[in-house]
Amino acid sequence: MQDNTLARALRDGGHDVTLIPTYTPIRIDEDDVSDDRVFLGGVNVYLDSVVPGWSRLPCWLTRWLNRPGILRVLTRRSSATDGAKLGWLTVDMLKGDYGPQRREISELVTFLTDDLAPDLILFSNALLSGIVPSLRRRFRGPIACLLQGDDIFLDALPDRWKDRAIELVRSNAQHLDGLLTHSSWYAADLSKRMGLPRERFRTIPLTIDTELPETVPRGNSAVRTIGYFARVCPEKGIDNFLDAAERILPDTPFVQFRVAGYLPDRHANWFHRRVDELQSRLGSERLRWLGSPNRREGKFRILQSYDLLCVPANYREPKGIFVLEAALVGVPSLVPHHGAFPERIAQLGYGETYRPESTESLVAAIRKFIERPSAQDVAGQLRMAVRRHHGMDTTSRLVSSVLKSMRQRDLTGAE
Repeated sequence: MQDNTLARALRDGGHDVTLIPTYTPIRIDEDDVSDDRVFLGGVNVYLDSVVPGWSRLPCWLTRWLNRPGILRVLTRRSSATDGAKLGWLTVDMLKGDYGPQRREISELVTFLTDDLAPDLILFSNALLSGIVPSLRRRFRGPIACLLQGDDIFLDALPDRWKDRAIELVRSNAQHLDGLLTHSSWYAADLSKRMGLPRERFRTIPLTIDTELPETVPRGNSAVRTIGYFARVCPEKGIDNFLDAAERILPDTPFVQFRVAGYLPDRHANWFHRRVDELQSRLGSERLRWLGSPNRREGKFRILQSYDLLCVPANYREPKGIFVLEAALVGVPSLVPHHGAFPERIAQLGYGETYRPESTESLVAAIRKFIERPSAQDVAGQLRMAVRRHHGMDTTSRLVSSVLKSMRQRDLTGAE
C-alpha cells in the first residue's frame, strides 16, 4: 500500500515511475498504479525450489503461471507470508544467481536493464536483494532499497535459516547505493542488528493520500469508542487489545470497543472464538468485529467512528501508517512507546504512548483517556500535521530530493 501511494506521489510530482509487482499482484484499497506484469511469480518461485528441473522447463510451459489473474486465483486464500515456514525459500531467493530462481531473476534483470532502462531502481524490501548482484553487473545507475519491516520476517525464520539469510542480505546490500527507512529509529536499529553502516541510511517520510472520501458526520455521543484498525494478528497486538477490553468494559458502561482490519486465515479461528467468548459475557454491542473494508472509503468511515485508535503492537513497528490514517480524520492514537511510534506521535503533536511491559499499563492508559474530557481542537491539529508532513505533495518533493542526491553522486562518481 505504501509503495503504491509513493509511486502515485512521485508521478504527481512529474516523475516517470514504474511500480513492478513481484510474487503476486499488489492488493490495495486505492487506485492501483502498478505494472500489469508480475515478475518472480510466486508459484514459479516456489516450484523452482521444490521440483527438480522446473527452472529448466521451456518458458512457454511455466510463464502462464505468472499471469496476474492466475496468481490471484491461486493465492486468494493465502495469508501473510510466514517466515517460520519459508526459511529455505527465503535463502534460495537471497542466493540470487546461485539459487534455483536464476531464470526468474534473469528475466527481471533483462526487463529492468534492456526494456525499462530507468535512471534509478528502488527495491521495496531487502528480501529481494538476491537480485542486486546480477543487476549491478548490467545496470550503471544507482540502486537503493527501502526497508519496511524486513527484520520482522527474518526474525521469524528458524535458527537454521535465520543467520544464513541475514548474512546474505548483508552481502547483497554491499551492492546498493543507499538504504532508506521511514523512521530514524528503524535506521539505527537495522544498522546495529544487521551490521549495515549507519551512514548509508537515509530517512524518508511516509506518504499518505490526504484527499478524504466522503464520510458520514459523527453525532454527539456520550459513548467513547476505543478502536483497533490494523492487521488482526498477535504481532499487531490484537490479543492485548482484547485483554484490555475484558478488563475495562465490565465497569465502564459508557465505553465500547471495536475491531477492524485484515484478518489472516491462520488467526481467524482463534480470533472469532475469543470475540465470541467476550461477547457472551460483555454483550455484543460492547465489543464488535467490523470486518475489513475493501476500499479506503470504508476504512476512513470506520476510523472516523472511533474516539481513540489503539494498536498495542507487540513488535517494534517500523512504519505505523495507521496512526497517520487515524489522524487524517482527527482521531488520536494510543500506541506502545517503542519502534517508530514515538516519532509519529511527536510529529503529530497529539496522541499517547504507553510503556508496553504489561497489560496493566495499557489498561491504565486507556482509562486515563476515557476519563478526561474530549479536546475540541485536536481533530484540526491532527489533520493539519498529516497534510504538512506526509501529504503527497510534500513527500514527493522530499523523496525526490533524496533520490536525486543519489543520482548526482552516481553521475559524479562521488563516494
